[in-house]
Amino acid sequence: MPRLARWCLAHRRIVVSGWLLFLVAAVFIGSSIGSNYSASNQLSGTQSATAQSLLQRAAPSVSGDSDQIVIATKTGSVRQPEVRSSVEATLAKVARLPNVGWVSSPYTPAGAKQISQSGSIAFATVTFTKDVHAISEGEAIKFVNSARASNSRNLQVEVLGQVAEAANPSSSTSMLIGVAAALVVLLFVFGSILPALLPLVSTGIALGAAVSLIGAVSTALSMASFTSQLCILIGLGVGIDYSLFILSRARTEMRRGRSISDAIGISAASSGRTVLFAGITVCIALLGMLTVGVSVLSGAAIAASIAVLLPMAAAQTLAPALIGFLGRRVLTRKQRAALEAGEVHQPEASARWANWATRVQAHRVGLSAAALAIMVALTIPAFSQRLGSADAGTDPTSTTTTTHRAYELLVKGFGPGFSGPLELVAPVQSSSQPAIFSRVVAAASHAPGVAAVSPTQLLPAGPGHPGVAVAQVYPTGSPQNASTSNLITAIRSHVIPNAIAGQHLTVYVGGQTALSDDYAAQLESKLPLFVGMVVVLSFLLLMVVFRSLLIPATAAVMNLLSAGAAFGVIVAVFQWGWLKSLVGVTHTGPIPPLAPILMFAVLFGLSTDYEVFLISRIHEEWLKRKENSQAVNHGQAVAGRTITALAAIMVVVFFAFTFTTDRTIKLIGLGMATAILVDALIIRTVLVPAIMHSLGMANWYLPRWLARRLPRLEIETDTDPEHDEHARPLERESEPLERALELTGQR
Repeated sequence: MPRLARWCLAHRRIVVSGWLLFLVAAVFIGSSIGSNYSASNQLSGTQSATAQSLLQRAAPSVSGDSDQIVIATKTGSVRQPEVRSSVEATLAKVARLPNVGWVSSPYTPAGAKQISQSGSIAFATVTFTKDVHAISEGEAIKFVNSARASNSRNLQVEVLGQVAEAANPSSSTSMLIGVAAALVVLLFVFGSILPALLPLVSTGIALGAAVSLIGAVSTALSMASFTSQLCILIGLGVGIDYSLFILSRARTEMRRGRSISDAIGISAASSGRTVLFAGITVCIALLGMLTVGVSVLSGAAIAASIAVLLPMAAAQTLAPALIGFLGRRVLTRKQRAALEAGEVHQPEASARWANWATRVQAHRVGLSAAALAIMVALTIPAFSQRLGSADAGTDPTSTTTTTHRAYELLVKGFGPGFSGPLELVAPVQSSSQPAIFSRVVAAASHAPGVAAVSPTQLLPAGPGHPGVAVAQVYPTGSPQNASTSNLITAIRSHVIPNAIAGQHLTVYVGGQTALSDDYAAQLESKLPLFVGMVVVLSFLLLMVVFRSLLIPATAAVMNLLSAGAAFGVIVAVFQWGWLKSLVGVTHTGPIPPLAPILMFAVLFGLSTDYEVFLISRIHEEWLKRKENSQAVNHGQAVAGRTITALAAIMVVVFFAFTFTTDRTIKLIGLGMATAILVDALIIRTVLVPAIMHSLGMANWYLPRWLARRLPRLEIETDTDPEHDEHARPLERESEPLERALELTGQR
């Protein structure tokens, strides 16, 4: 590590030019290949997936996603000749668009129920030949523009569905807000514009290349539509932190009178190793999502890992090169003046943090009880978490968002369930089965929670495949409502079996709403296993690092508390509606199924990093003093400012993403900002030190038989072995923002 950093310093022009060329090449590759971030929520082995497969075999031209064109008149009826003429011309134009297989007009006998009782609202169903993930954003925009072309003073036309959702404009200001907020924090930390800009420049170059490459990879791997924003959110936070950590240590060594080369070498030998360990830890947590077996999650895990690895590599190589260009200007004028005056001895610990550490020791029971009460209170809403796909009722209410307006018109004219109908699908292999299917449809029409059903449609058999019977069921509740999930379960477990009464017919409940419900149920069933795997991995990793049983056990519980607080806050805001206006939430809904797994993976890695930052310093003091309370107090006094400075960067970056229009990213941004905030201010500064004071010598207990079998993991050395002979004594004096990990194990 020191040799690499010094080489980058000595050849800084080559390093900076290389990174810039890499950025240009990545952008060129990304723009040439393009991207495909849309991904289906379908999981194999579910009823909804089987229903979709049957439709694809029987009628591939109309087996894709379905959208609804909603028509409303401000005066009069949609049946008026001039209105009908305009709408029919629009529907004919839409039917000729690429990827459109069929348009169900409200002006046909089969579409009579598609006109509201008042006659002022109607809808047409557009069925595509492809799933939404196979339709480009440009095609989606063209479809929406064509459908809304007949808008006039008396006629309002809006579009609802996943294809229309892809055409909704997205906000890109969140990244700019995050960068600006991070710059403010960096200015506060460094006190000068040039060192404050350095982490932003290093991270920006690496993250720009990462996002371009991830876009190209998205054409080969299934990735959710929000993957790009997720990668920017994660990469921006960790990248700035990693560069800040290395720059801070180099600045400290310069203030001690080191040459720039020596300062960077020491920084690489200490902070550089810490950054390497931290980045690998986050990537391991992210790649743990591959074990869930969901393609969309696997794609997001790989993409996010790229967004972590490249900024981490830039912190190790590009940051030292940029420091070389700035030289002593990475210090403030006051610091440079002090250095010229011969002031090279800096205090090790922060007086304020030392005072706080003493208070935590003296009042550990009361403070830990108060801190635990806050964490439990924040976590309580998480037990009411309901996973599911939010419908268009939660879309932004801006004038450019057609899906929300279409949803409101459908609710006004027909009811919320018409925005997400269920589909009854059955393979037909004999002449008697259509009549049985009709009985099932009739039984479904009388089931509680059903507003209406459509006439049965028989799709003829294809070569080697049976015919298919299809009918739509419109719930009384919206697609995201719990009553709709209950209705799906009731139809599958009671209505269909009772209507068939032992006769030979298999009926599946499908449609986009059922697909989303099955998707949420399967991911929810995998969540406990994933959380358990992550917790065990965290325990084993920290046990090897700190040669202790109680420290990793405490860390595992603390990580769960941080994650619980994050989940509790997002449930309270996005599901219950508490303080929702503060983050721009207009309507409540369930939690996206991907969010808990994504958040837990990232938070596990980041929380483990903070645990290592704190405990490693305490562990070093323990090895020197063999006195638990002194080690805890001194370690907290030295590491406290480190953790809060790094956390402040991540909190402002993550919270900035609550200003986006994407609900999933907004939710993840708020949850992760909450988790990092409570982790830095409550967990690492109160709970962990208080618990360590209470446990005393037991903190460092590890059975001898286990100690002999565990590998020894050394994350950081005292200094560069090539450094001058005077470096080692000075190296043992650590700085509040700079000291990283010396892990030698128990002796």
